[in-house]
Amino acid sequence: MNEIIMDDIDWLLLDQLQRDASLSNQSLAELTRISAPTCLRRIRRLRDAGLIAAQVALLNEDKMAALQGHGLTAVVEVSLDRQGDEHLNAFEAFAVADAAVTQCYRVSPGPDFILMVRVHDMPEYQALAQRLFTQDANVRNVKAFFSVKRGKFDTRLPLKASS
Repeated sequence: MNEIIMDDIDWLLLDQLQRDASLSNQSLAELTRISAPTCLRRIRRLRDAGLIAAQVALLNEDKMAALQGHGLTAVVEVSLDRQGDEHLNAFEAFAVADAAVTQCYRVSPGPDFILMVRVHDMPEYQALAQRLFTQDANVRNVKAFFSVKRGKFDTRLPLKASS
């Protein structure tokens, strides 16, 4: 794989796209002070290099809650009995396949996994716990923390411009 060479314009484009991916190519070109065709070529190059994984819409959690109920967000620590690669990979594949698991991190030290889980209510969480944790004989310990208030949520990665 060829290594991509980044300049300040590339970093600025990535930063702007993280802030608002719905900006038109013309708007991005104006913000970065390059021509629209050059902007389009650069964004295509960044996407082809795999630096832009996806462009998505982030839903307003408060407004969605008014439409479908508040729901529960849980941070769940999971420890396995056996930590061989095959066991870790198997649990990870099983967990990420569940739609209620919004994020999955393999961590060390401490538990083996941290899961971010989003469900409608406590009965739905209990059904998830039954599916993911109770039926798997390799799950040794589960500790769930339920969010009472979200202080910050941001999807942007901190970027630093090239020197």
